[in-house]
Amino acid sequence: MTTAIEFQHVQKDFNGQTVIPDLNLTIDQGELFVLVGTSGSGKTTSLKMINCLEPLTAGKILVNGTDTTTIPVRSMGYVLQQIALFPTMTVAQNIAVIPEMKGTAKKEINQTIDELLAEVGLDPKEYRDRMPSELSGGEQQRIGILRAIAAQPDIVLMDEPFSALDPISRQQLQDLVLRLHARYHNTIVFVTHDMNEALKLGDRIGVMQHGQLIQVDTPAALAQHPVNDFVRNFFGASRAKNVYDVYVGRVGLIQGYLTEKPSVTSGRIQSLDVQATLRTAFTALTDHDYVAVTEENRVVGYLDRQRIVAYLSQHEEVS
Repeated sequence: MTTAIEFQHVQKDFNGQTVIPDLNLTIDQGELFVLVGTSGSGKTTSLKMINCLEPLTAGKILVNGTDTTTIPVRSMGYVLQQIALFPTMTVAQNIAVIPEMKGTAKKEINQTIDELLAEVGLDPKEYRDRMPSELSGGEQQRIGILRAIAAQPDIVLMDEPFSALDPISRQQLQDLVLRLHARYHNTIVFVTHDMNEALKLGDRIGVMQHGQLIQVDTPAALAQHPVNDFVRNFFGASRAKNVYDVYVGRVGLIQGYLTEKPSVTSGRIQSLDVQATLRTAFTALTDHDYVAVTEENRVVGYLDRQRIVAYLSQHEEVS
């Protein structure tokens, strides 16, 4: 696997106080890597050092093998919580900013704008000439994401982009990020304080505390093997949740958390009682595509990893 981003003994000081003592991390090309942690853990500072919005005190960050201090910032996409669209520019003009800076032909830019707007469910004829003030928060954030990827950068940095949105908009935009990542295969570094969001999005997750990486692992490994109490509690192991909570009274099936029988072979499905913990379900889904939820030896629905994460995005944490 080729390395996209590498932190080499990175240190960051603010006003003489060390907030990140010695950060070492490798992120692969095409990976959706999530940095998660409590407020003040250093995750946003780490992200900003990648595109030089925060200078390093010591150490080095390499992007595709090159020191970041020699790489133009516009070579990376950047999405903030504060959407920061240019208020005097139309939707189309906002999306076109970076491609125009790179000298892309106008015809190609216009085609890209229409394709991207259609990709996120916004009719180009209706939205092209709108001003940011005419958009909802979720629509503005969609445009912010499109502006970040319009020039098809190899790397996109996302700093808690959905934390100010309502749960429905947040879930829709999480799905959008996954869909765009699958289409463009770019490297995404995504910062959040929400472990459920991290579980849904991340190929791997880095958990930070006091400027240090406590654990870097896949979502399944974090769920099954937290390295210490901080990770365990952050993940939510202190609150028992089981498959029954997803199923309860077939509401799960109605809300889409459970699905009807999938068209896969029985060998890719493992049966679990409704009282099994969601942690057990996560473990089962490491080697199987679905778990068949049973009650009194009768199958009542099926769960896959995506549906468990969808449930977690709207409810309390897994155990």
